Parts: sequence; C-alpha cells; structure tokens
Amino acid sequence: FSMKWNMGWMNDSLQYMHEDPVHRRWHHNKITFSMVYAFSENFFLPLSHDEVVHGKGSLLAKMPGDDWQKFANLRAYYGFMWGHPGKKLLFMGQEFAQPNEWNHEQELPWHLLDVRQHAGVQNLIRDLNDLYQNYPALHQLDCEPAGFEWLSNDDAEQSSLAWLRKDTSHGRVIVISNFTPVPREHYRVGIPENLVSLWQEILNTDSHHYGGSNLGNGATDLLVEDIPAQGQQRSICLTLPPLSTLFLVPA
Repeated sequence: FSMKWNMGWMNDSLQYMHEDPVHRRWHHNKITFSMVYAFSENFFLPLSHDEVVHGKGSLLAKMPGDDWQKFANLRAYYGFMWGHPGKKLLFMGQEFAQPNEWNHEQELPWHLLDVRQHAGVQNLIRDLNDLYQNYPALHQLDCEPAGFEWLSNDDAEQSSLAWLRKDTSHGRVIVISNFTPVPREHYRVGIPENLVSLWQEILNTDSHHYGGSNLGNGATDLLVEDIPAQGQQRSICLTLPPLSTLFLVPA
C-alpha cells in the first residue's frame, strides 16, 4: 500500500503516442511533464486493464501509422516506459501486442506469437525485464530525484529525448528515445563531465530481434568527444533509429 498509480503519466504519454509523429513536436510537453512531479509519490507506471477495454482498443491499436509504424511506436514506447522512473504495470496480452482490446470471455490470442512482429514485442519485454533486473540504475532510485537526470528534454523539433538513470554505486544507464519515423544520423547528446568516455548500446527497440529495421549502433564502442552539445562541453555521436528507444551503458 506504499505505491500510487501515476495516472498523469499514463494519460499524457498515451495521448502523445496517439499523435501522428509529424505532430508530436507540438505536444512535446506531454512526454516530458511527468518528470515535474515524478518524485512526489512512490509511483507505478500503469498500462492497466482499464486502458484496453470498454471500446478503448489495445495499446497497439492506439498507435498511429501503418502496421510497421504501429509496432515500432509500441516498442519505442515500452522502451521509454522501462527507462522512466517508476515501477512497471502492464496488462496481460499487451506484452505481445494483442491487436484487439481484451475480452474476458476469451483466452489470450497466443497463436499471434507465430507472427514475427508479435513475437518480437514479447522478446523486447523479456529483454527489458532482464535489463531492469540486472542494472540497478533502472530501479534502485525509482522514487528519488538522485536517480534521474535529463540530458536532453527540449528537442521538440526532432521529438527526441535523452536522460540518465543512476544508482547508489555510480552505475549509470543512458536512455534515448526518437519518436519520429526519421532515422537520425550523427545525432549528438551532451554528456556531463563526470561520466565515462566509452559507452555501448545494449538494447535497441529497432533491433531485428524485436521485428525492427535493425538500424543502430551495434556493438561499436561510442566515444565521448570534446564537442559541446545540449549545454554540455562533451557529447556522444549516435545513430538514432526511427521510432526507437536505445539503452547505453559504460563500455
């Protein structure tokens, strides 16, 4: 009884994701505003039963675009959710992108796991859970300001975000989301002076393992350079895949 559902995060983020990506630049505050109050309570991030019944459709159905974009949007959103402070609550069937709203009179459509895109979403949830468990920076300080730092929250024009998750033992994870279908080559993210100089991509929601286009940074070590960006004196240069979320850790 010590946790509270973060309904503001749920409503704002789902409204943002429902927007066509070309319009998201005008609604950027909806995807960032939750951090204004994120530590005022001990929060769950709820994507609950109530969001997938009574004519609301499934989470996949809420996403704009063709089938490819719907799945990519959903994967990017799940990455954003797992990287955002707060415990996670996901209603059954949404872990493999059930296309229709939940029906209590039917079993879940498990046969969809024979389809590459649905199996890919399930693979992503599995790997996000694994990351969440094994990197304390993603959960240890969920309810404390010391566990979070924005790296970039004002790039509304490109509908992109970058932030830092921290633990009590100097563990760090960088999370970056691109909420447009446009690949961003040579995208620079400012890096604070106290962080290490080599990073590696450990999860990319656009990976072919998840049904994506497999654009990204692979196993290449990413070097922090003495090039100013986003208010920092140093920065890292990345490829941001379309409609994706990346997780980076020190190499």
